[in-house]
Amino acid sequence: MKTKRILLFAPLVLLLAFMGCKKIDQLLTFNVDVTQSVVIPGYLVGAQLPPVKVTTKSEDSFRNNKTTRDKVKNVLLDRLTLTVTNPAGTNFNFLDRIELYISTTPNNKILLAKLYTVPRGVTTITLEPTTAKLDEYLKSDTYDLTAVATVNGFNPDDFTVRSDATFKVTADPL
Repeated sequence: MKTKRILLFAPLVLLLAFMGCKKIDQLLTFNVDVTQSVVIPGYLVGAQLPPVKVTTKSEDSFRNNKTTRDKVKNVLLDRLTLTVTNPAGTNFNFLDRIELYISTTPNNKILLAKLYTVPRGVTTITLEPTTAKLDEYLKSDTYDLTAVATVNGFNPDDFTVRSDATFKVTADPL
C-alpha cells in the first residue's frame, strides 16, 4: 500500500519541484539595458565600418538586482533597436540590410541581431535577436559591436545612430 502511494505522489512531487524551479528563475530574471550612441562617418557603398566599443555597466545592474557577475547563468538579447538621432530628418533609407556581431576578443565574434529588409522612411529599426547565449559578453565590462551592412548610394555627411539593447538576464541568488 505504501509503495502505491509513493508511486502516485512521486510524479506530483517532481512536477511541483520543476514548477518551483521555473518560478525561482522568473524571480531571478531581470533586464539589463545598454544604450550607446555612435557617430558614423559619411559612407560609400561597400565601405566597412570599424567596430564600436560598448561599455556595459552591467556590474551596476547586477548589484541593483542583488547578484554578481559570477552568479549570472543565462543572458539573451531580448530587444535591439537602432535610431538615427542626428542630423534631423535623416532616416534609414540608405540601409538595405544589417547584421550586428558582438565580441569581446577577436576569436569570439557571434551574430547578435539582424534585419534583412530595412523598411523605408523610418528613423528607428528593430533588429531580430538571435538565440545565442551572451553570458560572457554581458559579464565583460565592454564588448565590441561590428555591423555588416548593405548600403545603397553615397552620403558624405556624418550621422549619429543610437543603439538601445535590452538583455534578459537570469542569475543565481547570492
